[in-house]
Amino acid sequence: MGGSEVTPESDGARVAVVVVGAPAPALADDDDSASGPPPPPPPPPAPRDAAAAATAVTPGEEVKGESLLAAAAAAECKQEEAAATTGLQAMAVTVARDVETGGLDASTSGAADEKPSWFTPKRLLVMFCIINMLNYVDRGAIASNGVNGSRKSCTGGACTPGSGIQGDFNLNNFEDGVLSSAFMVGLLIASPIFASLAKIHNPFRLIGVGLLVWTIATAGCGCSFDFWSITICRMLVGVGEASFISLAAPFIDDNAPAAQKTAWLAMFYMCIPTGIALGYVYGGLVGNSLHWRAAFWGESILMLPFVILGFVIKPLQLKGFTHSVKTKDYGVMFNPELQDEAKQGVSAGDDGLAETLPRRFSFSSFGKKVLTEIRYFGKDMKELLQEKVYVINVLGYISYNFVIGAYSYWGPKAGQDIYNMANADIMFGGITIVCGIFGTLSGGFILDKIDSTISNAFKLLSGATFLGAIFCFGAFCFKSLYGFIPFFSVGELLVFATQAPVNYVCLHCVKPSLRPLSMAMSTVSIHIFGDVPSSPLVGLLQDKINNWRSTALALTSILFIAAIFWFIGIFVRSVDRFNEESEHGVPAVERSNLRPLLDENEEAQAS
Repeated sequence: MGGSEVTPESDGARVAVVVVGAPAPALADDDDSASGPPPPPPPPPAPRDAAAAATAVTPGEEVKGESLLAAAAAAECKQEEAAATTGLQAMAVTVARDVETGGLDASTSGAADEKPSWFTPKRLLVMFCIINMLNYVDRGAIASNGVNGSRKSCTGGACTPGSGIQGDFNLNNFEDGVLSSAFMVGLLIASPIFASLAKIHNPFRLIGVGLLVWTIATAGCGCSFDFWSITICRMLVGVGEASFISLAAPFIDDNAPAAQKTAWLAMFYMCIPTGIALGYVYGGLVGNSLHWRAAFWGESILMLPFVILGFVIKPLQLKGFTHSVKTKDYGVMFNPELQDEAKQGVSAGDDGLAETLPRRFSFSSFGKKVLTEIRYFGKDMKELLQEKVYVINVLGYISYNFVIGAYSYWGPKAGQDIYNMANADIMFGGITIVCGIFGTLSGGFILDKIDSTISNAFKLLSGATFLGAIFCFGAFCFKSLYGFIPFFSVGELLVFATQAPVNYVCLHCVKPSLRPLSMAMSTVSIHIFGDVPSSPLVGLLQDKINNWRSTALALTSILFIAAIFWFIGIFVRSVDRFNEESEHGVPAVERSNLRPLLDENEEAQAS
């Protein structure tokens, strides 16, 4: 527009348009209202009539009349330019205010520190704990005898009808094993995707989307008709769970009392062993009394209220993200992908901006947007992997999960072979549940008591894991079952004390905007390199040496490796970045592009 330049500036939820050549409007503080004081009026215009100006000259100054006439003409020209500039500035500020006031979603407007009326920290914790427990109830239910069942078998001419999923679909052990881990495919693929989407959509709404996928997928498991249909549904269950795993812990960390952050995380992660245990019971009761399909339908019904809440209630804001301004219909003025084009268009003249605005709606913009998001994801991943504290923490967590995953799968079989346990499933299941609950809670409370810092978390992680490894290793050295049970129980109690501290480090060693990606990549890593390969590798080792005691001792020794990684973390320089300003977490142009997900009034606001 006449050689002026329009530059978007973002300050939280504020948008200002600065016009070169005009006095810039002062940006109010974040606490100020959106409608700040009006700009000062322009100075009164000089007399436009040259004759009047000449008449105002005193008799002793006639000789200067010609000069005054020229000055009056120059003043008139400057006044016209000032009026045009002022009008342009007023138009730009009006556009900015329209974006700020009209483009906001009612459910996401306001300052970042405003909380919706439904919210209390304890309500949030209870809601997330129930959701987390339902996720793991599903894990336990599909592994229970009432749901998983058994394959039809024939011995001596007499055939025993199968039961559950395995019997109805006539699955062999390999296919049955695929079902138990199929959800992991969806989880591993979707976790980083949801973490990246949190940059451009409200994370609370993303959890609602994930829970909706989970609810539909579990209902689909109950309606499946063959191996492939239920396998696809199990993968979608993992997709739905991915959003919750990546985003729930940061919300809890944001809203927990400062002196109880790790304890609250411990309560959240305590739901994992509790949920699996309840899933065994739930699947057995419902599967045996009704049908295995009813167990999945029941899970779907139980989750449905939380899906509705995820879309109906006013969402929370996540620290490090500002979800306020919706800019899709304002073209390149607020689009980071086309800023350079905007500058070129504006400098070309008044029609430049008008010509560049429709480019936002071209089909190629979607491809550009995808490439932009991939570039941002790569940049975030590079920054995450450069954080030494995070890498060391995850390496220890992978080693730890390698052992725990193999324990959960091979533990009962090893115990039955070594100690001739009559009810090895119940024995190992009971020890894991009790130690998982008390160990996870104690780890969180202890870290809060000794002061929640990253260095103290590493001290607790390395110390508890090292002592737990000693007790577990010693337990498998006993020849008597009565020596094994107390030592193994103490060992698991110490080992499970790491659950809250390890996730505390993942959340606090990175800046707020990277926390969803931090949790997602931690989850992906511990599964890809931890519990997924551990079970077949331990089975391969057992096939080679054919001695469960030696196999169990070799597996347990890997806990010492986890303790070493976490011990190294004590001496690595660490900074708690929880209170880092959110502006440093999300680039200004990116923060101006954030928008709520599935906005019901989107089209109305666009018009």
